[in-house]
Amino acid sequence: MVEIGPVGLDIGRVDGDAKVRGSARYVDDLKLANMWFGATKRSTIAHGLLKGIHKDPAFDWSEIVLVTAEDIPGRNTIFLMEEDQPALVAVGSKIMHPSEPIALVAAKTQARACEALAHLIIEVEELPAVFTTDEALEAKVKLYGQDNLFKKFLIEKGATDTLDAIFASCAHVVEGVYRTQAQEQMYIEPQGMISTWTEAGHCRIIGSMQCPFYVQKAMRVLLDIDDAHLIVEQAVTGGGFGGKEEYPSMIAGHCALLAKKAGVPVKLIYERDEDIEATTKRHPSIVKHKMGFDAEGRILAIDVDVVFDGGAYLTLTPVVLSRGVLHAAGPYKCETTRVRGRAVATNTPPHGAFRGFGAPQTTFAYERQMHKAARLLGKSDLELRELNMLREGDRTATSQLLEGSVGSEAVMAAIKEHALRAPLGERAPSTSLRRGRGLAFYFHG
Repeated sequence: MVEIGPVGLDIGRVDGDAKVRGSARYVDDLKLANMWFGATKRSTIAHGLLKGIHKDPAFDWSEIVLVTAEDIPGRNTIFLMEEDQPALVAVGSKIMHPSEPIALVAAKTQARACEALAHLIIEVEELPAVFTTDEALEAKVKLYGQDNLFKKFLIEKGATDTLDAIFASCAHVVEGVYRTQAQEQMYIEPQGMISTWTEAGHCRIIGSMQCPFYVQKAMRVLLDIDDAHLIVEQAVTGGGFGGKEEYPSMIAGHCALLAKKAGVPVKLIYERDEDIEATTKRHPSIVKHKMGFDAEGRILAIDVDVVFDGGAYLTLTPVVLSRGVLHAAGPYKCETTRVRGRAVATNTPPHGAFRGFGAPQTTFAYERQMHKAARLLGKSDLELRELNMLREGDRTATSQLLEGSVGSEAVMAAIKEHALRAPLGERAPSTSLRRGRGLAFYFHG
């Protein structure tokens, strides 16, 4: 008998029982001796020059720790793909988005820390700001390079130089412009970190995160510390969905800087409104999608233009954009395909990882296109997708040959056998409630 180990068995979630029973200890549940509490002073403008940071002389600053960019022992950057995002805006440098961190405070109580924030005066010179992708592409205000482009991609398959002629010969052409907005991950537990230092110079960071090694990588640069003196621990994490992928490096750095200067453990937990205002979200998008069909409904040509709003800093935008353009033509067979993708800088908080990682924005567009095409051709949504879906032996928009099982035929057969035949159930008593079915086709990875 062959031993297969845990394959096919329910091994349970490591943290499932504790979370369900309420015994899990999240970062805000943790307490260390003599622990202080941190808070963040943020920009209230979208774009400007930081002229100064001033303490209100009428306020009692005793037992308040203040951290600015001058206190950073390493390089003032949250290192990930590029060194474009500072941990704290330095005096004389540019503020690039609302809610950008300017300074940090810590005190013995959370209330005292928040009181100190109110007496910290930020002097700024406001500059023209860029809020839309159209404004970014015009590049009248330059935020990143000379063209405000974080990244661009071009995917071509087949005779794309004849696309116009192919569309002209199509029996049916479906066009659409699809927009999505920034989307909050809304994890159950806000961002939070605790940091403490030893007299020997060892830094320990524990918090809510998805990628401890991202934090470790960033702290080496920001704190000028080696791995032997750095411990990064993931606490019980109340959801992330991408929102705790790259951003925890920011709050971890802030917490560590405060703890180092204070000489005591510091906890830094965001309130929900602060978390929503300041942290990364799903990238807003504009997708222009054009599909050409023959009289039977087979796709002859696809042309897609994708623009993502990256926000003020790069974060993981190039990777997110790549996922978006790789999936933009959908799981459908087409010999002539062009997909253009661009990600731009704007004066909004940086956008970053969120489940699906760029693909949902373009999936939304191509599935709406297929829905409209089915209505135009007089076919069912399932019939049109089954006619055009990628099968084993086909090539994707990136010309990848699908040599293994694709699964499309098995999935469609299962839908026809089970989902479409299953009764919808009795209509609910309320006249405002309707029951129905929808179909969307998807591929990812």
